[in-house]
Amino acid sequence: MIKKIFFPLIRLWQETVKVYQIITNARWLILGALTGILSGIIAIVFFAGVEGLKFLLVHKLAGFSLPAPAGEEIFHGHAGVFRPWLIPVFTTLVGLVTGYLVTRFVPDCIKAGTDGTDSMIRAFHKQGGIIRPLVALIRGGTSILTIGAGGSAGREGPISLLGAGLGSFLADKLKLSPKERRILLLTGAAGGLGAIFRAPLGGALTAVEVIYREDFEAEAILPSVISSVVAYTIFTLVFGTEPIFGIPRFSFENPLELPFYGLLALACALAGWFYVRSFYFIKYKLFWPIMEKWGVIWSMGLGGLMMGVLGVIFPELLCGGYGWLELAILGKLSLVTMLGIIVGKTLATSITLGSGMSGGMFAPALFVGGMSGGVVGYAANQYFPDIVTQPGGYVLVGMAAFFAGVANAPIGPLIMVCELTQGYGLLAPLMLASALCLVLNRNISLYENQVDNKFESPAHIDDATINILENLQVNDFYQPGRVTTLEEGTSLKALTDIIANTNELYFPIRNYKDEITGILAVQDLRKVLFEDSLYDLLVAKDMARKAVLLAPEDNLYTALLKFVDSDLGQIPVVDYNNPEKILGLLAREDVFKALRRKSRP
Repeated sequence: MIKKIFFPLIRLWQETVKVYQIITNARWLILGALTGILSGIIAIVFFAGVEGLKFLLVHKLAGFSLPAPAGEEIFHGHAGVFRPWLIPVFTTLVGLVTGYLVTRFVPDCIKAGTDGTDSMIRAFHKQGGIIRPLVALIRGGTSILTIGAGGSAGREGPISLLGAGLGSFLADKLKLSPKERRILLLTGAAGGLGAIFRAPLGGALTAVEVIYREDFEAEAILPSVISSVVAYTIFTLVFGTEPIFGIPRFSFENPLELPFYGLLALACALAGWFYVRSFYFIKYKLFWPIMEKWGVIWSMGLGGLMMGVLGVIFPELLCGGYGWLELAILGKLSLVTMLGIIVGKTLATSITLGSGMSGGMFAPALFVGGMSGGVVGYAANQYFPDIVTQPGGYVLVGMAAFFAGVANAPIGPLIMVCELTQGYGLLAPLMLASALCLVLNRNISLYENQVDNKFESPAHIDDATINILENLQVNDFYQPGRVTTLEEGTSLKALTDIIANTNELYFPIRNYKDEITGILAVQDLRKVLFEDSLYDLLVAKDMARKAVLLAPEDNLYTALLKFVDSDLGQIPVVDYNNPEKILGLLAREDVFKALRRKSRP
């Protein structure tokens, strides 16, 4: 009975391992799903931590009643006694604590970039995809403190860093190559973004395109999409599938509106220029001199104090601000209020993150972009009500267009807004406004570590060689023919006879099910080959290395990575549909000969 239950499970596991080892795309599906599961769990903990701390500190203790979007109001209760003076106390303490933790444990991340997303970009290009777990944990944890205490920062930067850190950690444990580690880095970031935004496709595309100004990481799309979908599914099991905003459906029906969306793009481009320039000015002209003279702790403490005072004067600047965005979409904010929020949020975010505190620039950017679009939409509605009939839609278009301009990421935010609105009714104006913002803001970038394209990235410095090998298949270069195989129980004595009668140096090992379970290298037998006392004690299974296999459909770059990882001189080539059938061998020299032949002018 037990055998009937467990045998199919064992067989399924064995087949999964085979598929993982042989089929590249299947391997990325498995890795993407695993990363998505863990990213979804991290997103749940992070989101609950931010919202719970914000409810306790800002709502209950300080007495502020901030609006929450319909899809994120997970804590309910009356506001406590109004004590506005507590906000500067909270933010200052968080700044000091963050400064201490960063200085004490992860000082190298102080100059890592704009926010968590920028740190992820830096790791991709300059650190071989490596993010130390402690960096992700400290920056993620202090981000919860920053946002929960009222700091003007977003959840998306920290969750990108946490997801990317998870991907880097998994790649290290699975002993993946640097290239695979970078892909898994983006896969983890995509899972975090897809979950926290409840926008699986938009999150995946944003992760793979935000690392470049003019390019995207195509190889990471498959695992990133899988990771994002899985993480989103797990996240919504806890928090539901409702989108962040509880808003009506918007649609674009009147072509006469296009000039107004063009005007929106201009407004977002100007606001984007102000947003980025203000951030860099406050960071490098105000806080960096303080940091160099007085230290990181006091710089962050001062940033926390200034943010807290601003938040008391202008509560709309506290925390992420999605609730205010929902009110803007629904037409419940005045033009003067939206204009004030644009300037105030820019300054508050620049102070919070420019001082070195933890958090993300993504959500504040959407916030400022949405308000910029709202100013244009509601102003146009007042003067041209017959043409601009849905001014709330301009807030949504402004969000995507603004971020496309400042982050050079046109596709991901566009799709994300469509997912947030649960429809593609605004697709045409979204595309127009995003394209115009990209052109108008082509000389600025929110992320300091972005590079123009793959050719500018240190991560792709060897792509000339890689591209050649990726375009060549094992099928055209391996040596077909009969290959001597050994049984797992073949004794050392029998091995000496086999080796003496063949010129082969590498022997695949089979088990009783005819499955290839290892590879025996003659070089590994040198120390025991003439030990008569071991002839009947040692068997092939004891001396074999882990099985490494190739399929005819694999490319030579995949083969090269397997040669490097295994240190074998030859690898068996097996039938794609029947992995037990060995077709021949591919030698390491065959790869180098192919590269030399194809590299000649």
